[in-house]
Amino acid sequence: MAPRFAELAWRETPMGAISLRRRLDPSLKVEVYEVKLDDEFLMSSLFTVAEVELARLGLADAVGTDLDVVVGGLGLGYTARTVLADPRVRSLAVVEALDEVIKWHRQGLLPFAADLTSDPRTRLIQGDFFAMSNSAEGFDRDEPGRRFHVVLVDIDHTPRHLLHPSHAAFYTPQGLRGLTDHLHPGGVFALWSNDPPDEDFTAGLAEVFAAPQAHVVSFHNPLQQRRATNTVYVARMA
Repeated sequence: MAPRFAELAWRETPMGAISLRRRLDPSLKVEVYEVKLDDEFLMSSLFTVAEVELARLGLADAVGTDLDVVVGGLGLGYTARTVLADPRVRSLAVVEALDEVIKWHRQGLLPFAADLTSDPRTRLIQGDFFAMSNSAEGFDRDEPGRRFHVVLVDIDHTPRHLLHPSHAAFYTPQGLRGLTDHLHPGGVFALWSNDPPDEDFTAGLAEVFAAPQAHVVSFHNPLQQRRATNTVYVARMA
């Protein structure tokens, strides 16, 4: 029988100590995988609806086939795996700042990681998504300046609650214009947020993209026995 709790990986990083934990939830009787940064919970396999919806809603706005997609933030891999479930997707580049998180997937510490790592369309790239977005080279070191059809981002908690202050510039109109240099005409940008829709951020999106939308994603919180919500912003280039 597996132990009720196990710390599968731990490492100090420039942003703090990151750890991957597995535990058996006694009330739900399911295995739960969690990621913590210092004492803060980043993600849990109990709450994946919005991560899945980030991919689904972003891809729903994409036009055509043979789509090239970027996911900013690997985490537990739910967004990336949902992208691969769309048969229109030709390639997927997942940009993750922490090499340790990439190793979790490559080492099979997560039981569902093989769906991602074994797919030939997938590239796991260690790098700073925000620096890449603001650079001329972009997200593909082998093909500098390459453009993509869809960019999905799930890194910070919200456009205001950031994992690191250096990320703040990305959420301004100027930072978002830098991202558009790496999107095809008609390309789609989508962003996950833990907060309700932010009118100021939506207004900033509207300065750069055509008709941005803030989708409220509702899901059941089994620990608190209530409904919870996240937000997925979706915006398309003109």
